[in-house]
Amino acid sequence: MKHKSDREHSAIMAKHRATKSLGRRQVLSALGLGALAPLGACAGVLPGQGPPEALYRLTPKSTFSGELPHVDWQLVIEKPVSNGSLDTTRIALQQTPTRVEYFANAGWVDRAPAMIQTLMVESFENSNSIVAVGRETVGLRSDFVLKIELREFTAIYYEGLPPQAVVALILRLVEMPRRAIVGAERIGSSIRAEKDSLEAVLDAFDVALGKVLKRSVEWTVHTGEGAWRMGVG
Repeated sequence: MKHKSDREHSAIMAKHRATKSLGRRQVLSALGLGALAPLGACAGVLPGQGPPEALYRLTPKSTFSGELPHVDWQLVIEKPVSNGSLDTTRIALQQTPTRVEYFANAGWVDRAPAMIQTLMVESFENSNSIVAVGRETVGLRSDFVLKIELREFTAIYYEGLPPQAVVALILRLVEMPRRAIVGAERIGSSIRAEKDSLEAVLDAFDVALGKVLKRSVEWTVHTGEGAWRMGVG
């Protein structure tokens, strides 16, 4: 009788535990909660963070003047310097001359100076006019260094028309190892977007920067070649 009582007691306790577990699952279901997933299993957006940011990049220049010479010297391109409002992945806009804002939920794939440095290197490579070109971090022995200041990289809205993409660089070509500036130039472009939309503004940025990249490559090659020939002579 004692063994039967123990078995009955064990059965009652097991039933109680099962009922308690079922009740907990029913509560979780009612709250819309499931079993805890492993960390990293969910790539969704956390509450309060808003939609994921869309990332955009621009394109290098690939067409140049047929009069562009082929040169034998090597070039290092430094990362552009800029003010804090442009040294960011955010896409800058201005609706007044004194206030800088940014497009919501959209950004560049890299900080603007780093992205422009990459596009500048690719544009020089696409020109097929220079024997070697690279960033300062690759350790290339350079005959010239191109120093760049990013002055403008903003969508301008305050003219009452569709926005303009404004891009401007200050270039300084430095001869090595003398570290002498052999040329300086401001190169800029302003392209009005077809309409007031992010996609149209990005298209305008691509055209404006493309014009700046083309002129930067051609100016650098001609200026550097002139200095190179004077040095050789």
